Parts: sequence; C-alpha cells; structure tokens
Amino acid sequence: MLPVVGHWPTVPGGLRDTVRQELVARQIDEQIAARYPVGQRLRILDAGMGEGSQALRLARAGHTVTGLESDPELLQAARESLATEPAGIRERVRLIHGDGRETGVHFLPGSFDVVLCHGVLMYAEEPDALLAGLARMLAPGGLLSLVVRNAEALAMRPGLAGEWSGALAAFDSDVYTDRNGVEGRADRLDSLTATLAGIAAPLHAWYGVRVFSDNIPGDLGLPAADELERLLAAEDRAGRIEPYRRIAGLLHLCGVRG
Repeated sequence: MLPVVGHWPTVPGGLRDTVRQELVARQIDEQIAARYPVGQRLRILDAGMGEGSQALRLARAGHTVTGLESDPELLQAARESLATEPAGIRERVRLIHGDGRETGVHFLPGSFDVVLCHGVLMYAEEPDALLAGLARMLAPGGLLSLVVRNAEALAMRPGLAGEWSGALAAFDSDVYTDRNGVEGRADRLDSLTATLAGIAAPLHAWYGVRVFSDNIPGDLGLPAADELERLLAAEDRAGRIEPYRRIAGLLHLCGVRG
C-alpha cells in the first residue's frame, strides 16, 4: 500500500526544492489574488504538508492554516520550524498528525477557502477518493491546489541524462521510481481535468513547474542571487506557455469548487 504522505526530501535550500517552492508560491498567490479581496484572511488546509514550507509562508501572509501530515519526522520538522516563528504567526497555525484520507474525521465539509495537496497524489493508493474528500472540504468558490508528477514528461529526465532504456520505458508507463527509491505514479493533465470536473472542482488554471531544472542534482546549492532570479524568471515564463509547460517535471493544477 502506498502511503499518502509528501515525499519531497531534499537538502534544505537546495536549488530543485527552491525552484519548486518559489514557483508554486507565486502561482498560489496569483490565484488567491484573483479570487479574494486584498487582506482577507483565508482558511487554508495543507494536506500532506511535508516540512510546512507553504503552510508557514501562508501563515506569515496572515492566513489561518491547518497542516495535515502523516509522516512523524516531517511533522516534527514542521513543528520545529513553527516554533521559531513569532507568536502572532504560531497562533494562526494548527498542525495535525494524519493524512488526506482523514479529512472527514477532522473537519466539516466546506471548512476551508483553499486546500493544498502538493506532492501527495503520486503516492496515494486511491487518488480519486482522496481528491473527492479534499474537494468536500472547500467552501463554494474555494481553491484546490494540486502539485503532481507529469506523466507526459516521464521520459525527459532519463532521456536528458542519456539513460535511453529508461526513457523508452517511460513512454509506456505512468509509474516511476523517485530519487529516494520510492515508487510513485505520475498523472496526466487530461485525466486530472476530468477528475476535477467530476468532483465539482473544475480546472481553472494550470502551470508547469521545473521545465528546465527538473534534472539537476537534488543536493545542488543555490547560485548567486542574480542568477537564481534569472532562472526563476525563465521557469516562471516557461511554466505558463506552450509547448514548454507540457514537458515540465511537475504540474500545478488549480480547481475551483462550484
């Protein structure tokens, strides 16, 4: 049975993780700004929050955030990070040991304005049921934010590394092994679009994440600030336009609850 937890362990501050977190943050902020008045304090659920990067960032922005995480080590890391924040931020964050399948145990339907589910679906045994449960947590008009591995780009990583057998195998499979040796499942845009429509949270916008930087080593540190900003600018632009976003390592999909 594949656990429903976030499996994105990288060196803190490493380039791959920085690109992912920064791009997704910009995209979430863009979607929130388009849907809610400036300054409105939102109720946010981060299901499978990992070490809490997005949860803490959103709490710093003034929102009330609930983090749900099933991995005890990741949950402890999130608690340690939260403990370093000012009291005003700490009081806006609630951390719960649990996974995305348990939302109905902890919360009433319609309890949140925004639900995040990042890096979770690839390890979920029943992803459609998980998504349906998360969608029920959204208030009408609420935003569902998903980050998934892009099945249409699975051949890119082995291909760019010159691993031709792996590239050929990836064309015909949605299953892959991540850099930590954990088996996961990638998703296709068309399939997830249909799923979101079926759970009354139809796709509103989508982005590619890590078009150019998905193949870099996980332990690579950050470049100089100006070089990092150019990389982020290139990634941000590519993740919004065809044909580049179609071959991104990750997809960020935003559905809106009807």
